[in-house]
Amino acid sequence: MAQSITDYGAFFDEAKKAVQELEELKQREKMLTDLEKQLENSLKAKQKSVADTIAQTVKKRSDEISKSYDSEIGKAQDRLKKVRGKREKAKTQGEKERIAEETQSLIRENEELKGQIKTMFRANHVPGYCASNLYYSLYFTKGIGEMATMLAALLIVFLALPCGIYFLIPNRQTLYLVGIYVAVILIFGGIYVKIGNSTRMKYMDVLKEGRGIRNRIRANKKQMKVITRSIRKDKNETVYNLQKFDDEIAQIEQDLAQAERKKKEALNTFETVTKTIISDEIMGNNRPEIDQIESDLAKTAADLKETQNAAMNKALYITDHFEIYAGKDFMTKERLEALEEIITSGKASNISEAIVVFKSKDYQTGAKE
Repeated sequence: MAQSITDYGAFFDEAKKAVQELEELKQREKMLTDLEKQLENSLKAKQKSVADTIAQTVKKRSDEISKSYDSEIGKAQDRLKKVRGKREKAKTQGEKERIAEETQSLIRENEELKGQIKTMFRANHVPGYCASNLYYSLYFTKGIGEMATMLAALLIVFLALPCGIYFLIPNRQTLYLVGIYVAVILIFGGIYVKIGNSTRMKYMDVLKEGRGIRNRIRANKKQMKVITRSIRKDKNETVYNLQKFDDEIAQIEQDLAQAERKKKEALNTFETVTKTIISDEIMGNNRPEIDQIESDLAKTAADLKETQNAAMNKALYITDHFEIYAGKDFMTKERLEALEEIITSGKASNISEAIVVFKSKDYQTGAKE
């Protein structure tokens, strides 16, 4: 319960002292609040720095392990590629030798048949060009190959040549193209007929016999293709002596599998054991600093709580002992001194009157002056 004030000097001294103490407590509370926030940020930054260092170190170590194993695995893969290349080359060479051996008699027979044609044509005074592939394609056509040769010759003579000549002529006209075709037909047609008449009618028996020999040569070539295709499709590779390559390939593949397995085991050990050791080491190196920050933060938090409680108690004390008389608006050192001066100078006999005088226009004007 509020009591009458008998000693205004003591009242104002105690009020100013309490207000000053509350202001100091508020300033200390602000300082401790700022310090607590600063320490919290420092702790978070340090913890993040440690976590980043751990993550970077762990990743670097893991990458180094993978890189070391990958380097050895890459070397083994290169060796495997080279050995497989050597094996394929040896197999190809073996197939070539086998093909040459199994087609040797047919090749020899074809050479003999070609020699027979030359001897026969020379003995019967047949022109040499009559033994050519082009001659037989044009006059004794047989088989897809000779038909293709004949078709190509016709396209060149009766299409490419006339059109080429036509497009070289300036001021082209359709009549020119007709004339060119007539000339080409007469010239090349005449040559074709003349050669045919001068050779087929005179040397028909020899040319037919040559045709028969050429057929035998073609049949031998087909047989050689069949043999070649059969050898290349043959899955039995024992005849090529590739065992040493197969043994080396098997050993390298075994080494590769072992390296892959060791890599997997090393990474697994790193993840389950080494990673924890690295984390503990880095954390241990930074633990004193983190502990110090945590200790400072705990002490600051305790001081802040104590200061907040003291400020609350001081504010309640001011409310109970001084604010009930003068009001909250006058709970500052300057206004309390102003009220004290008003009462001391006799302008008012109590606090209520002093407040009225303080708020009066004349007093405010004088205070400003």
